Amino acid sequence: MVVLAELAFSVSDLAQVRFAVSPMWEVTPSFRLLRSAAAHPIHRPWADQVRSRLVAAGLDRGWLAELIPPTGYVPDFLNPAPAGPAPRPEAERDAIRASPPERVRQDLDHLARHEGKLGPRLQTLHADPQAHLTEVIEEIETYWELALAPYWARIQEVLNADIFHRARTVAEHGAGHLFNDLHTSVSWDDNALRLARRKQPLLRKTAGTGLLLIPSAFTGPRLRTRTTLPDPPQLVYPVRGVGSLWQTRPATRADALAAVLGRSRTLLLTELETPASTTQLARRTRLSPAGVSQHLTALRSAGLVSAHRVGRSVLYARTAAAETLLKAASG
Repeated sequence: MVVLAELAFSVSDLAQVRFAVSPMWEVTPSFRLLRSAAAHPIHRPWADQVRSRLVAAGLDRGWLAELIPPTGYVPDFLNPAPAGPAPRPEAERDAIRASPPERVRQDLDHLARHEGKLGPRLQTLHADPQAHLTEVIEEIETYWELALAPYWARIQEVLNADIFHRARTVAEHGAGHLFNDLHTSVSWDDNALRLARRKQPLLRKTAGTGLLLIPSAFTGPRLRTRTTLPDPPQLVYPVRGVGSLWQTRPATRADALAAVLGRSRTLLLTELETPASTTQLARRTRLSPAGVSQHLTALRSAGLVSAHRVGRSVLYARTAAAETLLKAASG
């Protein structure tokens, strides 16, 4: 049955409304997207690069493959409430590791009701959460490094832009306008947040105080919610501007930037429109592998490039600082 859920707000609840960027709220929906056979209209460029890495690492048949089904419920302990506005991935993994065993079992029981039964790995996790959560965390870390970390500067830029836009909306028009503009299924009226097309009621006594608003690049068109006491309720919504996430950036005025960084390093930064290995960059730029490695080391020391191990190779990616530099040089 679909209901119109209403979450009442007191003055105290309104005072505790906050935004956060959550790495784990990108992990779970992006993993689901990668395992889908359908080509995604927005994320296809990313998926085409990452899907083969997922299979090569065996993640298509591991813990996450059982924890994150193709549709429906995902265990709540995988999405802990962000402790601050932008927690590091390691902090969220630590929060998952600290999940109480009864919380893990309760979520797995919920998953079993949705899926009919638990897979063999999840049966062992249910039997002894403390013994196996570390294995889950290790797989999440592997997935992060191969699928999201090389692209995080670009993803985070879109998420932060959304939060900036909505914070300005609150400043100019108030919280009611923010909620009414958040999603087509959300409305604000008479000190209550109303969510249409929801299967369960949403009550303060089971949802906690305040509200966490979390933009997500991969969550899709629907809203996602998490209500787990004593955490504040989480409302995860599709980020604005996601359509531009994988678009090719404007061409950089290479001569201007080369005068500062040098021609080879400027060329490498330009080629890192998508993350790449030393071998791939050497082939694309016709620089020697040794020269590419030397330049990447310098760029990494300057905070313009990050390195991410994927199996036996290392992928290099532009950092947020590099994106800012290239954007300034293209103006």
